[in-house]
Amino acid sequence: MKIDPETIDKLEVLAKLKFSDAERAGIMSDLENVTAFFDKIAALDTGNVEPLVYMNSEPNKLRPDEARILTNQTEALQNAPRSDEEFFIVPKVIKGK
Repeated sequence: MKIDPETIDKLEVLAKLKFSDAERAGIMSDLENVTAFFDKIAALDTGNVEPLVYMNSEPNKLRPDEARILTNQTEALQNAPRSDEEFFIVPKVIKGK
């Protein structure tokens, strides 16, 4: 896959970021390296390779699932910069079109 300036433009819009010319060149180089690596992997013959389900053969050691109350609502809101009586109040972070 060829990474072109239009691809970087699309990423910039989707990520809602602005890249400098130096950043654009670095991102383009990095993405070309990543796609080249995946092209190498795609070229491998994996027909006789058994799929890996777990990274190791050890079973997961899970703790018992116990319901516990660690804090109450009043304590949780106590150190909040802004809150009403029930909820945290946070600034809007996603701007509409």
